[in-house]
Amino acid sequence: MARVVVDVMLKPEILDPQGQAVANALPRLGVTEVASVRIGKRIELEFTGEPDLEKAREIADKLLANTVIESFDVRVEK
Repeated sequence: MARVVVDVMLKPEILDPQGQAVANALPRLGVTEVASVRIGKRIELEFTGEPDLEKAREIADKLLANTVIESFDVRVEK
């Protein structure tokens, strides 16, 4: 089966409180090398035939991402 991965991230200008909470917790774990954290989501679509990237982009645009505050990338995963 062909798998298409959609990565959805908050746009850079949108505050990411979940990412900020992780960034704030890292020093308690002894991690000081990470400057910032942004958290998004990964969605996997499995097509029965050849992966249809245009269809996946349409799905992402209409259903998976809130394009007002989020951006997304679509790619085929081998």
